[in-house]
Amino acid sequence: IEQVGPSEANVLILGESGTGKELVAQQLHEQSARAGGPLVKVNCAALPENLLESELFGYVRGAFTGAAQDKPGRFQLAGGGTLFLDEIGELPLTLQAKILRALQERIVEPLGGVAPVSIDVRFIAATNRDLPAMIADGKFREDLYYRLNVLEIRIPPLRERIEDIPVLVDYLLDKLGRKNNRPIRTVSREFLNALCRHEWRGNVRELENVLERALILCRADTLDLRDLPDHLLAPGAPSPSCQPQPGENPLEAAERQALQETLRKYAGHRERTAQAL
Repeated sequence: IEQVGPSEANVLILGESGTGKELVAQQLHEQSARAGGPLVKVNCAALPENLLESELFGYVRGAFTGAAQDKPGRFQLAGGGTLFLDEIGELPLTLQAKILRALQERIVEPLGGVAPVSIDVRFIAATNRDLPAMIADGKFREDLYYRLNVLEIRIPPLRERIEDIPVLVDYLLDKLGRKNNRPIRTVSREFLNALCRHEWRGNVRELENVLERALILCRADTLDLRDLPDHLLAPGAPSPSCQPQPGENPLEAAERQALQETLRKYAGHRERTAQAL
């Protein structure tokens, strides 16, 4: 993100639902020279095709019944800033062709308009779909894929970065405590260990929901196993490297686990481990 953010290149963010793709887009915008401009977000899966087209490209007065005045589209509203197209894999093929032209020529044509309008935006797109597979099935344009995918950021699912859980718990409990007017709670080792054992199919979004529920229902000063939903209490192999040791804070525990895993990856070779870390 630090390397890609300051550039003007198009970015494609990939990852499962709930991994934080929108947060990555926000960071890319904030680290760019366009940070003073708008970040306009469009969820391509949330609007029907006919409405999505008018939202993206705008329309002129009289373009259709009910178009009483000109309305700029999201491409124009993002001028000087960033346009974030979320769930890009849900775009119908007809709109994919129009977006490709906007990316290539930096112009859009509002519905009912007779003259193209120049745009000045940076494009960021995100999806949880397998776009190469969609291309093979004829459901996504290959030329649009390569136009969007100048730089790719792939966010791993939470189950593949267990070492992030202690840090995320600290961050989310602070955020959720302020949101729900509840004091920040500490967590027991058993509570944290249960979180580290879970598969987290919903990723960080699921973790946030579990923590908010626990925070609201907790009657003590420390979150414990009794504050977790039943499906997180199923027997499973513990993850001792995730839980803090005596006198160790969650960040130190995460660092220790990263060190141990990298050492294993490089078969105990300390210099290569140090270089990788």
